[in-house]
Amino acid sequence: MSNPKKPHVTVMRSQLSRARGLGSGQAGVGHWWAERASAVALVPLSGWFVIQVFRLAGASQPEVAKWGARPLNTTMMLSLVILTFYHTQLGLQVIIDDYVHGKAHLPAGLLMKGIVFLLGLFGTVSVLKLALAGSSRGRIAAG
Repeated sequence: MSNPKKPHVTVMRSQLSRARGLGSGQAGVGHWWAERASAVALVPLSGWFVIQVFRLAGASQPEVAKWGARPLNTTMMLSLVILTFYHTQLGLQVIIDDYVHGKAHLPAGLLMKGIVFLLGLFGTVSVLKLALAGSSRGRIAAG
């Protein structure tokens, strides 16, 4: 039984050389800026929405529908819904990238994007339904 000695090979690599291949330091810059930009845009939109909720407290359903049919309110609510779910998707993508590895990474990302898309679509349709219901009530009351 011969036990040949394996030669010991010392690899002389710099820290930069070892870090290469682990992804570009600039790959996430666009994602980072998108998260920050959507967060900054959500601050005034969320503040506007909270103020509107307090203003509409105690209002009847037709009054809320009329409020929702105003173009400015519809635009602001659509912006809030779309940006909220976009920001949610960006944040959840970071969590999946950091904590889900191997074969589960792709399905988890696709599942998350599908769920967030469907919830965002549901919110968008709800806002549009409110806007259209309020505008049709205004025409019925005027007619």
